[in-house]
Amino acid sequence: MSLIPIILIFVVFYLLLILPQQRKQKEHRKLLGSLKRGDNVVTSGGIHGRITKVGDTTVTIKASEKCEITVEKSAVSNVKG
Repeated sequence: MSLIPIILIFVVFYLLLILPQQRKQKEHRKLLGSLKRGDNVVTSGGIHGRITKVGDTTVTIKASEKCEITVEKSAVSNVKG
């Protein structure tokens, strides 16, 4: 009888914390897989730019006319429409 509340706490913990985080990670992996040349992106460091080259684990972002930056794909946090 005393085991039921503990199990219920774990179920609620899973539904409120772990499941939404897994969904967000899956969505981010899908975003990283769909990156292509010409996409306007924002990195986790706040750098805005356009993708000029996509590698296996890195992307090259053109931040200004004379500035190109190579970052890890995982650093891309958002694709601007």
